[in-house]
Amino acid sequence: MTNGNVLLLCGSPRLEGNTALVLRECAKTLEGEGLETETVLLGQTRILSCTACGLCSAGECALDDGLNEIIEKTREADGFIVGTPVYFGTARGDVTAALQRIGMVSMASDSFLSRKVGGPIAVARRGGHTTTLQELLMFYLINDMIVPGSTYWNIVFGHAPGEAAGDEEGMRTVRRFAENVAFLIKKLR
Repeated sequence: MTNGNVLLLCGSPRLEGNTALVLRECAKTLEGEGLETETVLLGQTRILSCTACGLCSAGECALDDGLNEIIEKTREADGFIVGTPVYFGTARGDVTAALQRIGMVSMASDSFLSRKVGGPIAVARRGGHTTTLQELLMFYLINDMIVPGSTYWNIVFGHAPGEAAGDEEGMRTVRRFAENVAFLIKKLR
């Protein structure tokens, strides 16, 4: 029997970029705490924006772009962590489009996000981290989710591929966040 599982959504189009590196470290920490993880690479899909069609009450999105597979994985997970690079002071557009649609399906159907543990992680070269975290936290809070803290905000600095590994405080913060996610999931199970 597993202690739980966490879905990590990597919002970077770069499979070997800093966001992917940070989420690998996050997953490694979660696995070290006895949880199973799966990372979905959003950059390998073309996510459409919500059309407000109202058809999501059936438990899935009417748009056929691969997001329903991610929705099902999110529904089955105990935890949901989203990592995104910061573009112009905000999360990537496809990240917010995916989250809006996931949230709409949850609210219109079985509220599968309610009391799920998780939170956002923002990765950027220089700035825009806190506005991105605030933007993504809105998704977690309006969907009745549980967001643990850490020793600092979940932000990591890095520009060139691999550079995020050199942000010792940022990586330590992400590891502690992952430990707290695992702690809560195990307590709630």
